[in-house]
Amino acid sequence: MQLEKQVSFTVTNTYSTYNALTSKTKNVWFVFHGMGYLSRYFIQYFKNLNEEENYIIAPQAPSKYYQGTDFKHVGASWLTKENTAEETQNVLTYVDSVFDAEKIPENCNFIILGYSQGVSIATRWLASRKIQCDHLLLHSGGIPKELTPDDFSYFNEGTQVTYLYGDKDHYITEARKTEEALRGSALFGTKLKIEVFSGIHEVNTAFLTKLATSK
Repeated sequence: MQLEKQVSFTVTNTYSTYNALTSKTKNVWFVFHGMGYLSRYFIQYFKNLNEEENYIIAPQAPSKYYQGTDFKHVGASWLTKENTAEETQNVLTYVDSVFDAEKIPENCNFIILGYSQGVSIATRWLASRKIQCDHLLLHSGGIPKELTPDDFSYFNEGTQVTYLYGDKDHYITEARKTEEALRGSALFGTKLKIEVFSGIHEVNTAFLTKLATSK
């Protein structure tokens, strides 16, 4: 007879930061990478932002794997369809630890970014932990279907939400664009702004710069 059992244990995991958190810091970014990335590489997309004004924190997806058959490059994934509910709680607990360790000053502009698969983690974390942010950037990824407008009703009046994607992104079909736009509007109402750039499924660094200098 085959049984699947469960145990609890303590694990450690890394995360990456870029620049220094000082009295001159204006923006603190909490950024969730997409599938296949490691946080230390994903954070390089933010290297052109003003280093005195921007401090970036990039949590690391825990499930790492070799990409390709040469076993040279390592990527990571936040979640799969296997045991998703339990794994989600493990990931969110890890994100809590990163957030608590960084002690983000309240006077900083707090930006949360989810890219591709990272959108699902960013939104689930916010919905379950009720963390306030000044701007939520949903970049080229899907919003989890279980989330409801009540999950984000706690947002401050000034909180902004942007849904950003490339017009040539092969992961986002016309139907998906419509679905995500309507779903985003249902969840975030008038806070949501949709931005479309000319490009493929890639991080739009020009928009990051625009957002960093908007306040």
